Amino acid sequence: MRIMFIADITGRPGRWIVSQLLWGFKRKHEIDFVIANVENAAGGYGVTREISQKLFTYGVDVQTSGNHIWDRKESHDLLDSEEYLLRPANYPPGVPGRGSVIRKSEKGIPVGVLNIQGRVYMKEIDCPFRVAEREIGRLRQEAAIIFVDFHAEATSEKQAMGYYLDGRASALIGTHTHVQTADERIYPKGLAYLTDAGMTGPHDSVLWVRPQDALRRFLTGLPHRFQMAEGDVRMSGVVVDIDESTGKATHIERYKLSYDGSVTVRDYFGLPPREVNEDEPRQVQRDEV
Repeated sequence: MRIMFIADITGRPGRWIVSQLLWGFKRKHEIDFVIANVENAAGGYGVTREISQKLFTYGVDVQTSGNHIWDRKESHDLLDSEEYLLRPANYPPGVPGRGSVIRKSEKGIPVGVLNIQGRVYMKEIDCPFRVAEREIGRLRQEAAIIFVDFHAEATSEKQAMGYYLDGRASALIGTHTHVQTADERIYPKGLAYLTDAGMTGPHDSVLWVRPQDALRRFLTGLPHRFQMAEGDVRMSGVVVDIDESTGKATHIERYKLSYDGSVTVRDYFGLPPREVNEDEPRQVQRDEV
């Protein structure tokens, strides 16, 4: 089983590059299952129903999120109605949505996906360690493969969670900081780990914000509306190979792909010419996403 994780999809630039590259990446690398963090997909703040549905049509199987999922009020109803859109599982009982789910791949293999959120330098919610232990115990009754998106600020909290879940989960991939780390590894008991998968969106920015907007905030200390940057759009994340019978990871590899639309996706990935009756998405324009 080969699982692709797409780091925090951010705004229109992030949605556009996923619409362009995901199908080619899946074909080139024989991806079986796709998970994407979407908490910044709507202009950097939350996700809408329309955007979530578009991302599913691009080839995403399960969507995870984090603290920004609550930025848009409409997400509350969306979380209750969309089974494969998750919010962190360790929010207190009574909040909308769910924090974990099992979905089968096209080959019929069940994949458990868990979304949790850290507490260091973030909102004090329920303990992510205890909640992860509980949720994984439930998911493992139906799935050997358990993939965890840990949305957290502190590298120490993420690393500690890696040791805690080694032998219980197949992969623990960190999100939230939008800066991809270079510490991918497989723990002794088979957990694939990366502190942060990075960001899918404009990298000529300060975590997606136009540099001039971020600098004005830092230099003056005054409130200033952030606007989405546009330059150097990249799709970032990680690919994990997992043994379907044991649920243990066998390989983990980061990726960060730049794309400006100047060549076709087939040429970009070196794919063979299109065959007759082959299903291939049309090239989506930026203003369509």
